[in-house]
Amino acid sequence: MPQEAAGQKRSVISLNTDGERHPMENSLAVAAIVIGLLALVLGFIPDTHFFGAIAGVIGLPLALYSQMVSATTGERWLNVVGMVASFVGTAFALRHGGFTP
Repeated sequence: MPQEAAGQKRSVISLNTDGERHPMENSLAVAAIVIGLLALVLGFIPDTHFFGAIAGVIGLPLALYSQMVSATTGERWLNVVGMVASFVGTAFALRHGGFTP
């Protein structure tokens, strides 16, 4: 590895695989996966279906926009996982009662 030979250490986990900083894109990708996982967990629990539906409705468009502006493969992976989690979480939430309080 050229980085090891030059004495540079690369971090193990990094979304900036192209060597440039992308603070907005990284923040959007992390927000997309966090909200998506939140929608998945809340949608799976029958008593919290309303909040799961809200999180899914917010998370899916956020992940789609984040996918459009993403710059690296790591960000795209997080966006896709966030999209799927938001969609499945919303489906569970709608199955458990959706937007009814």
